[in-house]
Amino acid sequence: MQVTVETTSGLERRMVINVPADKVNSEVDKRVKDTARRVRLDGFRPGKVPVSVVRQRFGQGIRAEVLQDVVRDSYVAALDKESITPAGYPRFEDVKDEDGGNIEFTAVFEVFPEVELGDLSKVSVEVADVDVSDANIDQMIDTLRKQRSEYKAVKRKSVKEDKLKIDFVGKVDGEVFEGGSATDQELVLGSGSMIPGFEEGIIGMKAGEEKTIEVTFPEKYGNNDLAGKAATFDITVHEVLKPELPELNEEFIKELGARETTVEAFRAEVKENMEREARQALRGKTKNDVIDQLLELVSFDVPAAMVDQEVDRLRQEAVQQFGGQAKIDASQLPKELFQDQATRRVKTGLIFSKVAEQHELKAEDAAVRKYIEEIAGVYQDPQSVIDYYYNNREQLNQVQAAVMEESVVAVVLKDAKVTNTTVDYYAAVKRED
Repeated sequence: MQVTVETTSGLERRMVINVPADKVNSEVDKRVKDTARRVRLDGFRPGKVPVSVVRQRFGQGIRAEVLQDVVRDSYVAALDKESITPAGYPRFEDVKDEDGGNIEFTAVFEVFPEVELGDLSKVSVEVADVDVSDANIDQMIDTLRKQRSEYKAVKRKSVKEDKLKIDFVGKVDGEVFEGGSATDQELVLGSGSMIPGFEEGIIGMKAGEEKTIEVTFPEKYGNNDLAGKAATFDITVHEVLKPELPELNEEFIKELGARETTVEAFRAEVKENMEREARQALRGKTKNDVIDQLLELVSFDVPAAMVDQEVDRLRQEAVQQFGGQAKIDASQLPKELFQDQATRRVKTGLIFSKVAEQHELKAEDAAVRKYIEEIAGVYQDPQSVIDYYYNNREQLNQVQAAVMEESVVAVVLKDAKVTNTTVDYYAAVKRED
């Protein structure tokens, strides 16, 4: 087998492979004979079909199968011979299979880039720890109580956090628009579930009262026909209900599934869960900060084939987020929607792989166990969750990958300029837009 490799541009390589004709011909002869022993044809006894008949009727198809296998196997062997590791799948071109001649074809593929990490001391990161205060715990418990509020009717003006039962009719330019009306609609004031100005406009209304409010739809609104337009809503309030929070007692705590039912123990468990959630969020923020700076610091070409594969994965993830509906064909989702995210993922993966290689990092068993135990800690039966991860290879692989990422971030932070700070729970878990 003869192999020549040409660098065309950037990461792309063109490998021309020449395979002796005997390798193909001998395999074709072997498969023709095997087929003759197995095939059933009218007029011949089983196993007695002449090879010449099989070659005449099936020879072209058999040769095509053999050629496909030879091209694949020869490509793999050529990569090994040339000590080349491809990035992604190849494209086969110019397959020549002339009578009596050698087989020749071209494999076009990309190779992995050379990743030079550069000076990691240029990375500057703020690393935060969390301090869950008593006020944070009080606020969280209040939230839990509000989620289990019972509403009771009152004969007063409505205030924020009241629940109203209302009818409304929306109009634009004096005309009722589709989807802008409802009857017996329940609305919690301050929930932000309606367009800006709607809830504010009905605060202070009482049961039995009617009112027309004026609002403006946001410029960026799901319905383009309404975006940015002024509208009026005719409101009728049927009922005003005041939220009544449950008492913080043993019964309430038991309903939440806490480990212990005393208030003191419950507060300790709430704090523990808040600290766990906050630290996970802060680790994520630190990792993203490190990634952002590494992507600016380290420059190299990214294999297009790897990006395309990542785009396909992101398409599948998008379909799954829609519930895996059969009507959605992932391949039809526009590539442009995922291109930037896919490129970021691939480039990040290559940088992290380089760091891991240089520092001989691996997902240590103890670190994996600690990571899983932290996940399991929020469940009533942690051991069953731990067992699930260790009995599910795919889930375990994901944990190992996450542990590796944390190890890489830790290595980068050793050389980076790090500023340590402490934040409270709500600052820690705040989402960054």
